[in-house]
Amino acid sequence: MAIRLTFVMPVRDDASRLKQCLASVAANGHHEECEIVVADNGSRDASPQVAREAGALVVDLPRATVAEMRNVAARNARGDLLAFVDADHLLDQRWVESALDLFRDPGIAAAGAHYSSPNDANWVQRAYGRFRPALRGIRDADWLGSGNLIVRQEAFRSVGGFDASLEACEDVDLCNRLRQRGYRLVSDDRLRSIHQGDPASLKAVFRGELWRGRGNLAVTLRGPWTARALTSLAIPVFNLMCLILVAGGAIGWPWTGSGPFVVGLAGLGATLAVRVLRMTSGSRMPLGAELAGTAAVASAYELARALALVFRATHQTRRGAVEA
Repeated sequence: MAIRLTFVMPVRDDASRLKQCLASVAANGHHEECEIVVADNGSRDASPQVAREAGALVVDLPRATVAEMRNVAARNARGDLLAFVDADHLLDQRWVESALDLFRDPGIAAAGAHYSSPNDANWVQRAYGRFRPALRGIRDADWLGSGNLIVRQEAFRSVGGFDASLEACEDVDLCNRLRQRGYRLVSDDRLRSIHQGDPASLKAVFRGELWRGRGNLAVTLRGPWTARALTSLAIPVFNLMCLILVAGGAIGWPWTGSGPFVVGLAGLGATLAVRVLRMTSGSRMPLGAELAGTAAVASAYELARALALVFRATHQTRRGAVEA
């Protein structure tokens, strides 16, 4: 039977989790219908060896962005479906079967599912997981994360793949361009994956969003100007203005009084309250310490996204928090 699905996996110095990811792929079966291409970003550990032992083709790309890594690996793919799966993910045992079944519908160009938190998640990871919508059936989607994303080869090529100039949010940009071309994207809860790379500390949340926030700004400014896109831009701008009021108010208190400080603090509190309410809506409402933890994670997120408007962080900034 011809190969239908090619797994595209970027990796750098993550041999242990890559091995687990590849094992989760192998547990799905359908070996004759799948192949694996691993794009290695100059790993100094055993990542390339682990990939080859699992039967993967390894493409060496030591100085490439993650978007470029995925693009080059995709050019080496023989499947008509490109499964972009990051090395720190674990796939459900029926993931491949569900993907092949879903794409029998010729009207679907891309599919995926929001990530699930690790099974042994700590309080930070549990709270961080509340940023994601619950998985419910098959639904049309505006955006799908590139760590758990399937795209038809034809559709991927027609939009030019990922934008290699972006360091972050390249998946948002890709999905925007697919939808602008009239392609249909869906979220399917059968395509469940566990993201072992969820930030495990407030420092990791902050540094990750400081890096991701600049990419979000660049992609949002490209359009399309949807209500969701405008909101994702307006909130960091508002929070940055509030931070300036707080800092300026604290310094100028003897001359201006408490007004600017209080107004800025109230503004930050309002956006934080809205974020926490969104994260804890429905059946996922936490109590006590879990609610406090959610507020702490939301605070780190909002602060980082605001500061990302004026401070540039690189992917190494994020990796430094993860590896610390």
